Amino acid sequence: MSDVVLDPAERSGILRDSLAVGVATGAYGLGFGAVSVASGLSVAQTCVLSLLMFTGASQFALVGVVAAGGSPLSGAATALLLGTRNTLYGLRMAPLLQWRGWRRAGAAHVLIDESTAMSVGRDSTPAARLGFLATGIAVFVLWNLATLVGALAGGAVGDPRTFGLDAAVAAAFLALLWPRLKDRRNVLVGVLAAAVALSMVPVSAAGVPVLAAGGVALLVGVLARRQDPTEIPGPDDVAGGHH
Repeated sequence: MSDVVLDPAERSGILRDSLAVGVATGAYGLGFGAVSVASGLSVAQTCVLSLLMFTGASQFALVGVVAAGGSPLSGAATALLLGTRNTLYGLRMAPLLQWRGWRRAGAAHVLIDESTAMSVGRDSTPAARLGFLATGIAVFVLWNLATLVGALAGGAVGDPRTFGLDAAVAAAFLALLWPRLKDRRNVLVGVLAAAVALSMVPVSAAGVPVLAAGGVALLVGVLARRQDPTEIPGPDDVAGGHH
């Protein structure tokens, strides 16, 4: 990959696209904040989750398990399982961004679907770095602001079923899954995982079916010889992304 200086037009385009992704993705933080408070977490706990965990799918997984009556440990295990995909992103992004030391540690905190998607495929290291950093910071700031607003609003709403907020967790997972269904193998994995989860609901504690469903995906990933073409998200896979 070349290490050239970005021209002003390319820089402006990357920043514009990154901000668009940040606004579109950050808006989902409203739903997370409201659902989290409705699940029993305080406004402060909800905001700390967004600040420190900062990966929407894992956050929704944790509060979803807690809301269903599961233990915080089951919720944390489910969130950790979903977060393992970020490790794969890290393996792909480290040689691309070429950061070392504290810069790499800081970048790891904003290593999410959107920042990865807006970085891969760039023609130069400076462009990849700008796309990654601008998107990561935009999503981080707007996601946390939206989380605070959603948490405050959620506390005022009371019962989450009043406005259908109890369906937000399932909707978030479907939105996360949808881009991966372009691959037929992933469709089969999704069907098998759903069957396993549904079969375990009557006989296991809340949160365990989600872990078992995740185990199906892990098993297929270990046994499969072909790489998942949807493993690393592209610009068209994120909210607000376009190219």
